[in-house]
Amino acid sequence: MRAQFVLSEIGVGLRRNLTMTFAVVVSVALSLALFGGSLMMSDQVSKMKDYWYDKVNVSIYLCSKGDAETFTKCAKGAVTEAQKTAIKADLDKMSGLVEKVSYESSDEAYKHYQDQFKGTPMASSITPDQLQESYRVKLKDPSKYKVIATAFAGRDGVQSVQDQRGILENLFALLNGMKVAALYVMALMLIIALMLIVNTVRVSAFSRRRETGIMRLVGASSFYIQTPFIMEAAVAGLIGGLLACGLLGAGRYFTVDHGLMLHEKLNLIHFIGWGEVVSKFPLVLAISVLMPAIAASFVLRKYLRV
Repeated sequence: MRAQFVLSEIGVGLRRNLTMTFAVVVSVALSLALFGGSLMMSDQVSKMKDYWYDKVNVSIYLCSKGDAETFTKCAKGAVTEAQKTAIKADLDKMSGLVEKVSYESSDEAYKHYQDQFKGTPMASSITPDQLQESYRVKLKDPSKYKVIATAFAGRDGVQSVQDQRGILENLFALLNGMKVAALYVMALMLIIALMLIVNTVRVSAFSRRRETGIMRLVGASSFYIQTPFIMEAAVAGLIGGLLACGLLGAGRYFTVDHGLMLHEKLNLIHFIGWGEVVSKFPLVLAISVLMPAIAASFVLRKYLRV
């Protein structure tokens, strides 16, 4: 088969159904951009988990003088030196579970609080004696939080045991929900794209039925007749895939690096790099070519039988 003939037929088909071709390109681009975006969001969530879970501490808050009226666990009053020593000794015995233990006094907690809420009304309403002393426990395996909670919750001198991972779980649940929502929208867009591809191929086949009829009479094979139509759909899909890659790159560029500059405004979040973004391009492009080509080949079996 001459390449010049195939290319000329592809050009004729794309120009003849320009409006539908444009719709195919746009729908493929949007659906695959959502697909790539969901993959990137999955990588982002995994990166954040790896970073933050490694820094998660279990906080053992000790009773203060003001806790006696608020917490029944602290009814006996503020924690004593003997109780603090005993808690620290028991933590040291858990060397197989605990990686590091650090103590934070009320004054240190007050200083951190002032740094965090500096310039707000809350900062001026808190005094050092209102903040608890605490032991910050770094676990070798953050999933073993319940072991620490069971061992120290309800103990004399202990107000509460808190796992910082619980706060992060809510954030990650939100991000995962957004990823799932993007996948649902992507599935809807892919269905629309497939419907447009099918209709485009049908219209193209119908508009060229005279040419294909002549080709049948002269003995052209099914493969020879169908190839220009399949290539036409693949080219339209490829253009959409290239646009999807452009959208993914532009999204990363204008939200993280420039424009919104989230890497500066949200410096506590470690965003995925360009390597993770570019690694999605081959998959997006492969789907953009294969999906229209396969859809077109099935349609043509019915409308261009030889």
